[in-house]
Amino acid sequence: MTSRPALDFTPAPGAAPLPRMVLAQAAAEVRAVLRNGEQLLLTLIIPILVLVGFSAAPLLELPGRRIDFVAPGVLALAIMSTAFTGQAIGTGFERRYGVLKRLGATPLSRPGLMLAKTLAVVTVEVLQIVVIAAVALAMGWHPQGDPVWAVLLVIAGTAAFSGLALLMAGTLRAEATLAAANLVYLVLLGLGGVVLPVTAFPHAVRAVVELLPITALTGGLRSVLAHGGGLPARELLVLLAWAAVTLFVASRTFRWE
Repeated sequence: MTSRPALDFTPAPGAAPLPRMVLAQAAAEVRAVLRNGEQLLLTLIIPILVLVGFSAAPLLELPGRRIDFVAPGVLALAIMSTAFTGQAIGTGFERRYGVLKRLGATPLSRPGLMLAKTLAVVTVEVLQIVVIAAVALAMGWHPQGDPVWAVLLVIAGTAAFSGLALLMAGTLRAEATLAAANLVYLVLLGLGGVVLPVTAFPHAVRAVVELLPITALTGGLRSVLAHGGGLPARELLVLLAWAAVTLFVASRTFRWE
């Protein structure tokens, strides 16, 4: 008669593999965004309202078809709302309430936590792009150009806005971050060429506005998707410069407590 091997009930404690921990934390971050009414308003509802309102109503004189001009700008607005405004406010209050401190002490580690947050931002952005593009296509949008260039611009824009978000959330108090992030959002919405052509500004103002990350992202996406242009090198360099500077400074100044 063959004897069965003895079962081993010895506990085997230990952390899960890093990829599994990162994916679990990223999924939790995404669920938190989608369950938060204010975040959902910022990431989806406001961009869609801007898209529909400025495309359908003749509020401004715009070059070419209104939807072709507005759609790339709204995509840039959606990226900014998630990578900058939403991330800055969320991270600021997580730091205030000690969430970052406690999560940073878990087996996930602080680099793993930041990787999970980045993955969550990218996931929400993909959802935004799909929904906004579907609404724009239903309104008659006809995107042109190579989508690869658009993806490069979105990645560079995400890095630039994430650097700004972490710089703000890691140095200011949560209430100050909330006020500053919303104020910057409104200012960049007005100055960044989202719904108002940059050419409408005086030349001196335009020279400064064109160096803003939202203007570079909006102009680059519009050049590719509305005009079928090639890689917008100038706009991409502006975004990469913002990303390099802000992420570097944020890495040196970010406070976890």
